[in-house]
Amino acid sequence: HVQLVESGGGSVQAGGSLRLSCAASEYTGHYCMGWFRQAPGKEREGVAAIYTNDGSTYYADSVRGRFTFSQDNAKNTVYLQMDSLKPEDTGMYFCAADFRGDSWSRPSNYRYWGQGTQVTVSS
Repeated sequence: HVQLVESGGGSVQAGGSLRLSCAASEYTGHYCMGWFRQAPGKEREGVAAIYTNDGSTYYADSVRGRFTFSQDNAKNTVYLQMDSLKPEDTGMYFCAADFRGDSWSRPSNYRYWGQGTQVTVSS
């Protein structure tokens, strides 16, 4: 059972940056990892994913070009660098591991989840 702990959330003004971290209790190099977010009253949505077999990354259209997913297998940690933040990026951000299925952006396709870290972007 993999435990995931997110950190790095906070409050920033529009245009600012944050870097989220997700520390795993074991080696993440053989897991497909994802970042999701959920705003109040809305469904959880996929933000980005990384396929560990070849390092390829995938992003939601709303964040492509502004967010960057990276991993440090030596530290069992993945990161989400968020630049040019917008108020609509506000939400609870979750790290997920062990994707299996047909779509990286579908929450039900991930086996393990962290507790989340809050990101608030003010205009």
